[in-house]
Amino acid sequence: MNRRQRKKAQMAAQHVAPVPAKPAGMRVSSDVVMSMRHKPATKPRKTALELFAPYEPMKGVLPSGSSGKQIAMDAGFNANNASTNLGLLDNVNAVFDQGYAFPGFQILASWAQIPEFRRPAEVYAREMTRKWIKLQAVGEEDKSNKIKRIEAEFKRLNVQAVFREAIEQDCKFGRSQIFIDLGMQSDQIDSKELMTELVESPAKVGLGSIKRLAVVEANWSYPNRYNANDPLDPTFYKPTSWFVMGKEIHSSRLLTIITRDVPDIFKPAYAFAGLSLSQMMKPYVDNWIRTRQSVSDLVHAFTVWVLKTDMATILSAGGADNLYNRLQVFNLARDNHGVNVVNKETEDFANVSASLAGLDKLQAQSQEQMCAPSGLPLVHLTGITPSGLNATSEGEIEVWQDNVGATQQIYTPALSKILNLVQLSLFAEIDPGIGFEWVPLRTMSPEQRSTIRKVDAETDDMLIGAGVLTPEESRTRIANEEDSPYHGLETNVDLPDVPEPEEGPLNRAEKISGQQSTKGDE
Repeated sequence: MNRRQRKKAQMAAQHVAPVPAKPAGMRVSSDVVMSMRHKPATKPRKTALELFAPYEPMKGVLPSGSSGKQIAMDAGFNANNASTNLGLLDNVNAVFDQGYAFPGFQILASWAQIPEFRRPAEVYAREMTRKWIKLQAVGEEDKSNKIKRIEAEFKRLNVQAVFREAIEQDCKFGRSQIFIDLGMQSDQIDSKELMTELVESPAKVGLGSIKRLAVVEANWSYPNRYNANDPLDPTFYKPTSWFVMGKEIHSSRLLTIITRDVPDIFKPAYAFAGLSLSQMMKPYVDNWIRTRQSVSDLVHAFTVWVLKTDMATILSAGGADNLYNRLQVFNLARDNHGVNVVNKETEDFANVSASLAGLDKLQAQSQEQMCAPSGLPLVHLTGITPSGLNATSEGEIEVWQDNVGATQQIYTPALSKILNLVQLSLFAEIDPGIGFEWVPLRTMSPEQRSTIRKVDAETDDMLIGAGVLTPEESRTRIANEEDSPYHGLETNVDLPDVPEPEEGPLNRAEKISGQQSTKGDE
């Protein structure tokens, strides 16, 4: 190749575009895929040992130098019986949101400010103590004076209100305690007496020794000693003493109220409290609040106004200001009395509306679901009665009343102890023939009572006529019926002879029919 040819080849090479290299296929490493599947959590994940570790009380509850985790006697609670492979622990937030882990007394206290958590606790405690109890005596001896004095002492100590507050605190925190004040909490009195067992004996409880009853919130107490090694021991996972703001108090002086107990393995994590009603209702309340707000937002903005215009022109240099001015003009005239003007050639006006059909049912169903964990009828929880033809809450109320009657037995031991201590404080002895029963919530209407009395009277009349009963026995039965208007009727009186019924049309007809039948037989 000569010089001219080489120069020509160089000039041609300058005008030829270089051939681009073939792009390599995009490769995504497995690490990238795994990182996208498992996004880093906003909070560090906790193990089972951390989620269900013994509860750490607030500062001041324990004596100085003590730690709640050091006091807990649960060496057997390790990774073997609290596996981190539980599906519930994959998402820590879900564990607490669904109520699977104890959130702490401080969190439960903040929930108590929310009406959806507070009202179920108040209604539950009110219904449990609304009809209260009835003192009664067994045997032939007249003990009415004793019962009247006990009733007066119960009223002075405000026992009904104390139990109502204790049950409400139990619903909020999972535990409440009733302190029996015998005048020993003062600094001048030896505090060692509070550490001893409160035996039901005149040697421990003297005349007039009960000063008051006080409800201790779960925040201020923490268990001291309990057995965690021998399930056959009577103190197995049952604290024998408690710390109340640094003071050690024997468990017999603190009547612990726990309606919904948890398994033994979780008791240290719950500070020996039970499952609170607030914790059980947490997911249902969250669903209700989210649904309520979503429906409100949808109703507030169920329609969107649309202005169809030339966006390319408006969004050009300086066009954004014109757009905002245009929308402002529209908003100023947007009501039923305004007139909206649009450009016939370049603009159009419309609105897009969302359907509101069925929102009321969805919201009502979400609200009704909150009744599931508490067992409360809807009319008790919300005050809303069922709607529709022949709709009634009588069936739900009867089921709830049966549930109350069964649950009240949980509080019977604590109430029985107070009754015994009150008798010691009044009479220096315990009368085993004096007890109590819970007054049932279900009562009969006046019409139902009247019908029953009528049936009983007709039955007594037939039994007296047949010689099975005497009028004196029927009178005694009526006098002993507390719901009867004849309760307390004198029984030790001579009853007058019952006169024969006067002859009337009915009696004459019976005699005539009897005579005719006699002639026919002849």
